[in-house]
Amino acid sequence: MEDIGIKSRIGGISGFSLDGKNGLNTEKVEKPFGDVLKESIGEVNRLQNEAEKAAKDLALGRAENIHDVMISMEKASVSFRLMTQVRNKIIEAYQEVMRMQV
Repeated sequence: MEDIGIKSRIGGISGFSLDGKNGLNTEKVEKPFGDVLKESIGEVNRLQNEAEKAAKDLALGRAENIHDVMISMEKASVSFRLMTQVRNKIIEAYQEVMRMQV
């Protein structure tokens, strides 16, 4: 099996959005898909670190509001589950492309 280098094949993506006037508005997205993915992973990591810090502060008695700690932990959990689902969809799409006959 050959290594096809998925990073080199992704490149930039073109986006579209619905505007109120005449349907689709096609414009180029400024950021490549890989950069958007990296930023998203970084944001999930930041939320995980904040939740961990809040839990440690609560355990050490530095934080008094358990509600804020629970909210930060739930935000981290939801963002991680979302990232996992996005990863699964990317893998499914990649596998589908690999199954295509050329």
